[in-house]
Amino acid sequence: MVDLAFGATAMASIFAIVDPLGVVPFFSVLTEGMTPVEKQDIVSKACLTATITLGVFAIFGQWIFAAFGFTIPAFKIAGGILLFGVALEMLHGERSRSRLTPQEREETLEREEVAVVPIGIPLLAGPGAITTVMIYMAHPVADTADKLFVFAGILASVLAAFFLLHYADRIFKRLGRTGTRAVGRVMGLLLAAIAIQFIIDGVFDIARMHGLPVT
Repeated sequence: MVDLAFGATAMASIFAIVDPLGVVPFFSVLTEGMTPVEKQDIVSKACLTATITLGVFAIFGQWIFAAFGFTIPAFKIAGGILLFGVALEMLHGERSRSRLTPQEREETLEREEVAVVPIGIPLLAGPGAITTVMIYMAHPVADTADKLFVFAGILASVLAAFFLLHYADRIFKRLGRTGTRAVGRVMGLLLAAIAIQFIIDGVFDIARMHGLPVT
């Protein structure tokens, strides 16, 4: 029999950790200066990247980690370092690699990089989201069909992100260029805090793995 309680908890947890709404301001700042068509291309590729990433780790996560010999705490620290680099650029008001000149935007590879990093990974499919789907896939259930709720949670989260990012410009259009830059610095600070939290969580997890006291 399908465990609706497990399904509701799994879907709610995945949606909360992906946090589609929280990605909107970062997306608006990181894609500043791009055309609407380019932004929609970024949205599509970012959502596809997040879906594939979470789906792959849901199915093969345990084997991937075992094959490469790294742990979830190490993954959290790596994700934190990656995010912190983007955050520093935003805080200093520098032109991130995500903000491309018209000439650079002509290169498809660059556009794909923006969609994959940092929007797709790790803003949408971050260490927390990957860890969450892996935990729920490893959770013992009476009916294997219950695991489908994990994939339903992934799809619901990504579809919500697609919808919200599609209307991101309408949310921020009244801010103007100066307002967007100001928000960019605030978002940079928040992104730095998220990055540091990823690193702290990873370090604490490693400490717990070695039996060290963590308060």
